[in-house]
Amino acid sequence: MNAKDLRDLVHFSEEGPHRQTLWEGVHLWSEVICLERGQQHGPVGDPASDGLCLVAAGRVVVQVGRSRRRLGQWETAPVPAGQELTLTNASEDPAVILLVAAPPPTAAS
Repeated sequence: MNAKDLRDLVHFSEEGPHRQTLWEGVHLWSEVICLERGQQHGPVGDPASDGLCLVAAGRVVVQVGRSRRRLGQWETAPVPAGQELTLTNASEDPAVILLVAAPPPTAAS
């Protein structure tokens, strides 16, 4: 069995969001997204993939379609297939998000 430590994928850039694929397979895809203060990722989406966002660190505004919610560490939000997702760091501290999709998006954006 393979194993990875998420902390090894946490990197920040003032140039923009840092994204790194965690796992990619036939049925499942995941990536770690790191946002500095004020940074945003998205909108992204896939018509056939359901997603799940988990905030591993910080506070993030998660917008799915037209719905928005502020999430803190360990909180999650589903992203139904066909909906657009936008993530915005909502704190002064860096934020780390785990994004999981199944099946893998056709073009992991």
